[in-house]
Amino acid sequence: MMLHLIIVISCLKLLLMPCYTSTDFEVHRNWLAITHSLPLEQWYQDTTSEWTLDYPPFFAWFEFSLAKVTSIFNIDGQEMLRVENLNHKSFQTVIFQRLTVIITDFVLAIGVKFCCSAINFKQQNELCKFLPALVLTNAGLFIVDHVHFQYNGFLLGIFMMSIGCMMSDCYLSSALLFAILLNLKHIYVYCAPAYIVYLLSTYCRKQNGSLCIFGISLVNLIKLGVIVIGTFALSFGPFLEKGQFLIVLQRLFPFKRGLTHAYWAPNFWAIYNFTDRLAVILVKKTGLEVLLKEGCQNSLGASTGGLVKDTVHCVLPTIPPEVCFIVTFALLFPLLWKLWNKGEDSVHFLRAVILCNFISYMFGWHVHEKAILLVTIPMAVLSVVSPTESSQFIVLSAVGNFSLFPLLFEERETVIKVLLVLLHFCLTMYVANQRRINKNQRPLTLIQKIYLFMHLPVFIISTFIPLMYPSMEFLPLLIYSVFCSIGILCEFVGMYTYFLKVK
Repeated sequence: MMLHLIIVISCLKLLLMPCYTSTDFEVHRNWLAITHSLPLEQWYQDTTSEWTLDYPPFFAWFEFSLAKVTSIFNIDGQEMLRVENLNHKSFQTVIFQRLTVIITDFVLAIGVKFCCSAINFKQQNELCKFLPALVLTNAGLFIVDHVHFQYNGFLLGIFMMSIGCMMSDCYLSSALLFAILLNLKHIYVYCAPAYIVYLLSTYCRKQNGSLCIFGISLVNLIKLGVIVIGTFALSFGPFLEKGQFLIVLQRLFPFKRGLTHAYWAPNFWAIYNFTDRLAVILVKKTGLEVLLKEGCQNSLGASTGGLVKDTVHCVLPTIPPEVCFIVTFALLFPLLWKLWNKGEDSVHFLRAVILCNFISYMFGWHVHEKAILLVTIPMAVLSVVSPTESSQFIVLSAVGNFSLFPLLFEERETVIKVLLVLLHFCLTMYVANQRRINKNQRPLTLIQKIYLFMHLPVFIISTFIPLMYPSMEFLPLLIYSVFCSIGILCEFVGMYTYFLKVK
């Protein structure tokens, strides 16, 4: 059954090859060229293109391996592997890069298999048969990976494998996979606190011999440390030897970027930015311009101009990175404390992982809108094993996928993104209907139903505004961000409070 699903989905992905590609397509083509044409010590220093290498070393080696394939088979005459050949997008290059995403997506299917095996390891769950469809047909993944262009399916596959191993009590395997994942894309550091606390409270609490301190087995702690430290040493060791370690870190963590991305991720800061804009308008209409900060007299506040730059608020306090970190850690602490005291409860671990990603998404610094996938994909697993969160999964998957619509702004992709989201929404509703016999099933509330219905008018308005008012081309971005952030914030509050009170 799963093999048939993979074949059908792969065929659908092949049909998407001619679609629009974002700047991320050139980003990854450039990384192919950098890792193939330049010596190791220049990988994180090259600035020929503005799209410099800013992923951890394992992903650089991943690009290096893909570049070797193009070199061996002489694809496109190796034109795509020239560093100075900027914005190269030949037919062969498009086909090759699209195929690499489709092929590496098989890792996601393996990750789903791991999670299904873990669920059946501890409970017989008939709904597990729907998990491959819920994950592999996720509309957000189609939009981001197979049209916009990224490798999230590959990375999320390793993430799911790690979660599956943890839920099967294969602690060291889970730790190894997660360490590898962190060295492929460092955004997964969002959920690292949940991994650390759960591993310490379960695997390291298992008494292995007499060497213990504060109830922690030193033998198990050393085993865990060797795996994690060894993985990071393998990743960063060559760059440390070349004296490039600090340069790599500066590329991975560019804190000079603004509070929000060019397209505001629909999180708390999108609402904050919008509130500042409303405050500017109110201040100007009431003649209280004295309340505006210097340089804001001719501005509407935080920009949605499609550029990455510092976000300066004109009425509300401007938010520095330190505030984001303080708010994030303040919300993480009670969650991690509850996880520490919960014991060996793999479902609670899954909740904690999702909420760690969710907290970082809602209150993090310069969050990309695509990071919502770190919440919605593992939520599919949670919705299968825990019926109490199924209604939240329906809403989050719908609004999370809808929030990615602005990434595909060309008219020819409108039908594609609408159909993808509608099909996945219908699937999530069908799976929810299959569990209605369960007393723990939480039906959608009236407010949730109204909010889901409001997606239609928001989509229509956002689609026709640029056609009717060309000068307001960035208003749809603001509408999408604010509308989606309201629904996502409400579901976050519901999940967070439930986690703290559930027994």
